[in-house]
Amino acid sequence: MKFDDFKKEFKSRMYILSRDVRTDQEDHQAMLNQLSRWQKRGLILPLRKGVYVLGPTQSSSSPDLLMLANIIYEPSYVSLEYALHFYGLIPERVMQVTSITTRKTKSFKNSFGCFVYQHLKPCAFRGFRQELGKGGSFFLAEPEKAVVDFLYLNLARFTHDPCRVMQESYRFQNMEDLQPARLLELGHLFECKKLMKVIGTLTEFLHQECL
Repeated sequence: MKFDDFKKEFKSRMYILSRDVRTDQEDHQAMLNQLSRWQKRGLILPLRKGVYVLGPTQSSSSPDLLMLANIIYEPSYVSLEYALHFYGLIPERVMQVTSITTRKTKSFKNSFGCFVYQHLKPCAFRGFRQELGKGGSFFLAEPEKAVVDFLYLNLARFTHDPCRVMQESYRFQNMEDLQPARLLELGHLFECKKLMKVIGTLTEFLHQECL
């Protein structure tokens, strides 16, 4: 297959799977070798093994990082530090795109950046919504779910005076925008008493701030 034909066939797709490139007329290994050559020339870029996007010289726009995060490791939704910064809940810009998955914890590096995935059990894989990004849609945690995910995965750090730790160590801000009832509702998904104690303290703090 010539690259012009390849590009014409896949240019409308958000990403390209190597298994989709196979045709009855071509040997699969030969096609993999061709993909490798195109990759070396920068015509395509790998997201992970067997998953590609068109290179910057072959596409009119760069893909959305959050959309890429969903594609690289499925099922997943963007959460934790990246989502907290996205919503203005922490001030520091986050370099890694952090996500939640029901699969094992893993990270990937490619030409677009570093993508980190933290495992949660399936019963807690909720509280996210579909958002429209540049070139496609992606799944993103609700603000309250990003907070609850972060608390659960860092629970040992919040056993004493969690509100002070959130404000002084992580510089949480704009917490008045969070919905206490939603924090509690999402917290129950984890079936963790220690987490609910921390969330209870946080919701009391939020109620006092709103008085």
